Amino acid sequence: MGYPDRIGGWFVLCMALLAMPLAAAQQLPAPVRQALEHAGIPMQAVGVQVQEAGADRVLAAANPNTPFNPASTMKLVTTGAALDLLGPAFTWKTAAYANGVLRDEVLQGDLVIKGGGDPGLVVEDLWLFLREIRARGIREIRGNLVLDRSLFAPDGHDPAQFDGNPARPYNAGPDALLLNYKSFTLRFLPNPAAGRVALAIEPPLATFQVGAPKLGDGECGDWRKNLLMAQDARALEFGGAYPAACGEQTLQVLAWNMSANRYFEIVFRRLWADLGGVLAGEVTEGATPPDAWLVAQRESRSLAEAVRGINKFSNNVMARQLLLTLAARFTGQAGTATNGAEVIKTWLAARHIEMPELVIDNGSGLSRDGRISAGSLARLLQTAFRGATMPEFMASLPLAGQDGTMRKRLNGHGVGGNAHVKTGYLSAARAIAGYVRAASGKRYAVVFLINHPNAGRGAEAQDLLLKWVYENG
Repeated sequence: MGYPDRIGGWFVLCMALLAMPLAAAQQLPAPVRQALEHAGIPMQAVGVQVQEAGADRVLAAANPNTPFNPASTMKLVTTGAALDLLGPAFTWKTAAYANGVLRDEVLQGDLVIKGGGDPGLVVEDLWLFLREIRARGIREIRGNLVLDRSLFAPDGHDPAQFDGNPARPYNAGPDALLLNYKSFTLRFLPNPAAGRVALAIEPPLATFQVGAPKLGDGECGDWRKNLLMAQDARALEFGGAYPAACGEQTLQVLAWNMSANRYFEIVFRRLWADLGGVLAGEVTEGATPPDAWLVAQRESRSLAEAVRGINKFSNNVMARQLLLTLAARFTGQAGTATNGAEVIKTWLAARHIEMPELVIDNGSGLSRDGRISAGSLARLLQTAFRGATMPEFMASLPLAGQDGTMRKRLNGHGVGGNAHVKTGYLSAARAIAGYVRAASGKRYAVVFLINHPNAGRGAEAQDLLLKWVYENG
């Protein structure tokens, strides 16, 4: 045998040896394959990557470079970038400015509320903020209440566009002065003795009417389907019947048929009046005048806390707020989803994370257009694992069998309590991505994406993979 032939032989042998672990990895565990087959999900509809955290070893993979719709696991991209770029202690600031003279508790001019993009500003926060404004000596506002939303660019958000369900809170759009996720909480309180249903609403509202449905008979069943809801800027009315057998129930409703200014107004007027305040003028929108003076400022909870809400409970509007915060912070322009996506892509390039197929869209995963591969998500998880904000990032993920969207999954198995896993679910997409601490003590990055009409039946296969990693990793 000549020298060139020996080189050729060794080359073929080496390539074969290198390919063996990869080929083996491409074979998903038999129980996982069987569960997919039983669910009617073909292998080409799944993307999987299981890799030892902080190492190169791949334990299992299938179509790792194929782009998939990741559903809410896209939030890992948004939150991972934000933690690294802004830091876990970052906070949003909501400020109040006076544009006029204050004398004897009367502001002869406008009060301006400037939004800082806080994704978690709820009614309790606004009440405390208004108390601070009252403590600074303002009781009566003779001018207008001006709402400054200029930190984010208007995007013409349509809450019905995604799935035709505009009343669902997950369809809320981003807003630099977002309040209470622009939602109501309704409590249905049946009173069979009186033959009626009482309806309680939170937050407390001024000049807004709520009409309860009739009291119905029969079994409870899916009581929401029996209700007909009509909403405008002045009232929320229910037709249909609410079965007495349902007892007390709660319903979250997005104020979809109401402007953001109107929603803020009816909450503000009620809280301000309860604090003894008076607003003589109207509620308008505009920029903060350059000569207005600062009255009070309120800091939000930390980014680390916000990220826990985003990932553990898959809060879509908070994720969208975060994407626009990145845009405004790092471009110096009014935040848009497009600019936010560019900020993240610049960050990925700086961290040497290759994601050529990435389509971020709105940053929440509530999208038909978002795309990422299992391999890319695994690389993101690896980067986060090695990064300074790893503790905050991992702690934000649902803990299997214990909290968040994984609370009811994997109870009674060893992997319960040992897997931090973000979930995602759309009509034709189901996804998990996160970390598993195996029985061996090693930790693994796990990604399992499914895009198929039968994706809703794929949870068993995903849970079986998590169990397998725990037992065999």
